[in-house]
Amino acid sequence: MALILRENDVQDLIEMDEVIAAVENAMRELGEGEAQNEPRRRAFAPGGLLNVMFASYPSGMCTGLKAYTVSDGRVRFMVALFTLDGALDALIEADFMGAYRTGAATGIAAKMLGARRPSKVALIGTGWQASTQALALSRVVEIDEMRVFSRNAEKRAVFAEEQAEQLDVKTVASPSAEEAVRGADVVVTVTTSHAPVIQADWVEPHALVAAVGSNFRNRAELPSELVERAQTVVVDQLAAAQLESGDLIQAAEAGRFDWSQAVELSSVVAGRWERPDRPGITLFESHGLALWDIAAASVVVAAARKRGGYEEVEFLT
Repeated sequence: MALILRENDVQDLIEMDEVIAAVENAMRELGEGEAQNEPRRRAFAPGGLLNVMFASYPSGMCTGLKAYTVSDGRVRFMVALFTLDGALDALIEADFMGAYRTGAATGIAAKMLGARRPSKVALIGTGWQASTQALALSRVVEIDEMRVFSRNAEKRAVFAEEQAEQLDVKTVASPSAEEAVRGADVVVTVTTSHAPVIQADWVEPHALVAAVGSNFRNRAELPSELVERAQTVVVDQLAAAQLESGDLIQAAEAGRFDWSQAVELSSVVAGRWERPDRPGITLFESHGLALWDIAAASVVVAAARKRGGYEEVEFLT
């Protein structure tokens, strides 16, 4: 019997620590050649956009795909999870889960790439994904202070107050992106901007910068100068980044970045990356992998089956 899990069910079941552990394990398997991940593919149609991505996660005993549509400003996400013998295990409404797995990946990057402890964190963007970025970082990094900025002063003040209460972390609503970024050890950009939201000379020479929002060729949250300054550029997957990392594609076109410099996060997690001797800016380009969704789904489905009481249907058995 296949589970049917809706957004409310996922919110009731999901735990960030478990998602971080599952995504980290899945990335280790990807780095070791056991797991597989196929980059997102997009089909454009009048009035809408279909996105499909899929992966296999052997130790999670599952394979699956994520599909989502964009139309009239609305996005609808679904993950279909299959057992290794091909039976449908679950259909999951996956917007909330997607925010968790994206946050988890940033947390893993911060953990593996050596974010300073304690750290001052700058969070640029206060939208749907920003809170799970903050939550995941709070689980892996000792946060001394978190500074948040978005263009709407009222919204960033409310967001800062909520994060301070929920995470028990000193949180400041910064009056500008520059004031948030200068002096920060970890900088996270999580916006839908088509143009850079920070400048290269604001970033500390030891900082970790995680760019989360740019997954179209024509979008760039970071200036090419910052990509050029980075000592290490880590991507979630090279094949995915070459298709949709606006930050890196535009820097490469400007002659400020060479794809041979890129290191995959899975290699870092699998212990196949050697940390540079001298400190320098580390850039993590996060675009979102189906493997993260499947890993997150595996722990959500396990929790649902353990707890019981969720809707099930007989379909594709």
